[in-house]
Amino acid sequence: MAKAKSPIPEGQHTVSVHLVCKNADKAIDFYKKAFGATELDRFAGPDGKIMHATLKLGDAKFFLNDEMPMPEGGKSPLTLGGTPVTINFYTPDSDKIFKQAIAAGAKEVMPITDQFWGDHYGIVRDPFGHNWAIAHRVEDLTSAEMNKRGQEFMAKMAQQR
Repeated sequence: MAKAKSPIPEGQHTVSVHLVCKNADKAIDFYKKAFGATELDRFAGPDGKIMHATLKLGDAKFFLNDEMPMPEGGKSPLTLGGTPVTINFYTPDSDKIFKQAIAAGAKEVMPITDQFWGDHYGIVRDPFGHNWAIAHRVEDLTSAEMNKRGQEFMAKMAQQR
């Protein structure tokens, strides 16, 4: 066995997403169809449930597995009744991917449109309960510009209430 060349595996980022899904095999198929993900590996346990899979989306790898009977977080958003997490997915054509995700079975949570922070951005919830923000950058803003726009946006929202 060769000693690792780096503490971070080749092609992996310092922080990565690891999703827990009911029916992980179907989730893999969905991520391929909706987002164009590529499956890199899959390890199933004796019962056929996926214990670990690696997918690649753009320049990032992410992991997923089926729900497991363990106390340290082996439950999916469907079992928990929701998720406080949104996965951000930057892509050159966010409109295309947003529509593709909806066609593959995702539900629109927030329509895709230009946002005050400079992104063309919208959110979908996949059939496995995970939220995906799909975006592409349309403007590079300074912190001051973003803060000014954010304050204007909040003021406008307050008037609409």
